[in-house]
Amino acid sequence: MYQLGWFSTGRDKAARDLLKVVYRSIRQGEIKAKLAFVFCSREEGEAEDSDLFIKLVGEYSIPLVSFSYQKFKSKMGTLPKEKGETLPSWRLEYDLEVMKRLEGFKSELCVLAGYMLIVGREMCSRYNMINLHPAVPGGPSGTFKEVIWQLIESKAQETGVMIHLVTPQLDKGPPVTYCTFSIKGEPFDKYWPEVDKKSVEEIKKGQGESNPLFRLIRQHGLAREFPLITSTIKAFSEGKVKIVEKKVVDATGRPIKGYDLSCEIDEIVKEGLKL
Repeated sequence: MYQLGWFSTGRDKAARDLLKVVYRSIRQGEIKAKLAFVFCSREEGEAEDSDLFIKLVGEYSIPLVSFSYQKFKSKMGTLPKEKGETLPSWRLEYDLEVMKRLEGFKSELCVLAGYMLIVGREMCSRYNMINLHPAVPGGPSGTFKEVIWQLIESKAQETGVMIHLVTPQLDKGPPVTYCTFSIKGEPFDKYWPEVDKKSVEEIKKGQGESNPLFRLIRQHGLAREFPLITSTIKAFSEGKVKIVEKKVVDATGRPIKGYDLSCEIDEIVKEGLKL
């Protein structure tokens, strides 16, 4: 059985919903895998949402390792960065402690699912870890908000969502899977003329994120995030995509620049968005 590791801070409902979706897919046999462990970077009692997340893990009888990064940071205090490192020393020490606590578990793939910490070099080397980014390979970087503003500013034709391999360089790992969708044509075209007349800065100061085009792009991107994650895990469990020596390869072992799941994801979200 394919072994999965799950990393989350459990900070919101979305973190719980994603775990529910993947757990349900595993129970229904859609994904031939097992959740070997869940790691949570908060401990019980730190926040209401993470307490609900921890409770959910318990209800699913998944082995849980929880270790508070906030408590660890307070204990370690402020330490300078080591030469050549992008993370402060306490963060590197935290990762080492996490890995010690996970030594008894085996996982072929680790999913960052609402994990609110940048992963250090040692942990990247130890595990094959994947994370979601709200843009296509080679597309805009940053948060989903930053991505959408860049799309509007550049009058982009399409966008999408990708899963990438986690590396020490934030959001710079090679694409693993991705899906694309057009942001021209219906139902987008009626909103483009409005933004064509204004700069992005003017839109931000006026409507901001309530701008209809901004909201529509976000709606279509968000609708694809959970399906892409579950379809990606399924593809790994079936051997359609693999990570070999930190390189993404297909079933034959041939290196690829991401596995395109656009058609599959479009079918999944079509009914929900009523396209």
